[in-house]
Amino acid sequence: MRQSLVTRMFLICALALLPRLVWAEAREFNLAIDEVTIDVAPGFSNKVFAFNGQVPGPLIHVKEGDDVTVHVTNNTTLNHSIHWHGINQIGTWHMDGVPGVSQQTDIKPGETYTYKFNVDRPGTLWYHCHVNVWEHVATRGMWGPIIVDPKNPTELDKSVTKDAVLMMSTWQSAYANSYGKGGMPSDVADYFSVNGRSFPMTQPIRVKKGDVLRMRFIGAGDETHQMHMHGHDMLVVAKDGYNLPVPYYVDTVPVGPGERYDVIVKMNNPGYFVMHDHVDRHMTNNGAMMGGPMTVFEYADVKMDDWYAWKTIVYDPNFFYSESLKQPYGMYNSAGFQGKPVEQGRRRRQ
Repeated sequence: MRQSLVTRMFLICALALLPRLVWAEAREFNLAIDEVTIDVAPGFSNKVFAFNGQVPGPLIHVKEGDDVTVHVTNNTTLNHSIHWHGINQIGTWHMDGVPGVSQQTDIKPGETYTYKFNVDRPGTLWYHCHVNVWEHVATRGMWGPIIVDPKNPTELDKSVTKDAVLMMSTWQSAYANSYGKGGMPSDVADYFSVNGRSFPMTQPIRVKKGDVLRMRFIGAGDETHQMHMHGHDMLVVAKDGYNLPVPYYVDTVPVGPGERYDVIVKMNNPGYFVMHDHVDRHMTNNGAMMGGPMTVFEYADVKMDDWYAWKTIVYDPNFFYSESLKQPYGMYNSAGFQGKPVEQGRRRRQ
């Protein structure tokens, strides 16, 4: 009798754990922090602290419930850490990435630090430095996307045919070449970007009629961006990684610092339509129109006019991580985001 009761309790516990055992996997990644220069806009480049040498950092694409290990090596001349923004760190608070609070010290130059945590909830998340965030995050590109697929996708999730990640940020040309400066309240941003680039150095989003596009907006800088799409309405389906019980239609999405919005758009109006930041000064590159975090939705089978601004663009289909998100789960670099290494001896003499 007693043995039968114990057996039943064991079976109940085993069945409760079965979905996690079947679904979840252990994933291990390596991240380096490098000093590189990226070209943000025509005539403007910026020295950054780049994850794996690129801005945005590599896409981390995992499943809800996965156990993740990340070995982070600091190849720069300043201290850093990583905060996994949106991961609640249930039972792993020492992995939250805040020096002096959840981890003892910064990751010093030449050191490697290992983070281990369970991905406890799905959605659009991100990672970023948590040392001198006013500079390292706001003006030095220390951020990247984490996309966590849910165990139980909604019908809207299942309808999506194309995914795009859009990380909004700002830059301060006065400190572009001076590590250790910038990002303070009195400093002024004069370049504005999506995925680290300003128009016309951004990329189009190419679609076909009938596509269902999900855009994942991430506020990686320190200003709010009002992203407005022409010719279509956006259905806001998630906020900060959480599905909304009642999605709602908009034509402009306010993306504040640290915020994430998932929107779904039915691509049913063939043509060439712009999406841009409706904060007017964000539409400039240091005051020169047109610039900023602007893109164009280009429908297949619509004639490209000879006067079109991107008539001769070299197209990068992975600029919004759309191609990487089609791949098996893992971590993905993107060649188009790679910067040029900064000579550290020269860096130290500045």
